[in-house]
Amino acid sequence: MRGTPQQIIDKYNQLARDAQLANDRVATENFQQHAEHYLRLLSEAQREQEARREEQERQNRERQAERDRERAQRQERESAAPAPNEDPAQTPQPDVLDLGEGDEADSGLVETPESKPKKAPARKPRARKAPAKPKGDNPAAGEEAAAQDTAEGGAGPSAAAE
Repeated sequence: MRGTPQQIIDKYNQLARDAQLANDRVATENFQQHAEHYLRLLSEAQREQEARREEQERQNRERQAERDRERAQRQERESAAPAPNEDPAQTPQPDVLDLGEGDEADSGLVETPESKPKKAPARKPRARKAPAKPKGDNPAAGEEAAAQDTAEGGAGPSAAAE
């Protein structure tokens, strides 16, 4: 048998009626017992489902009550806190200890090398480098350099090779 528990119960009841019409008391009783078995299983499943639903509702009510308590506590804290437009001079201020700026002897502190102001080391001026000569990877750059040497009165790369 396949189907929902209710469909199985209906099927066994139909089979029990058919067996009763055929005057088969043993088959009728058998099918009625099967229908009753599935009816009990269905009612037990419904009771369990109802118990789970009630438990979920109880948990939801508890969660909602907890959220309500937290909201009330938050509102209490916010009402107890000073309002943002309240005069700051009226709010309690922390105590400040004035140690005096120029009198280091009275401060009780010991001077360490870390506390002394550091002077930046003097920098030496850098020597400028001559512009880099073009490398032989670019043939056009090599030709331009040779043409420039020739224009300046040099003999060009062939004279240098000799």
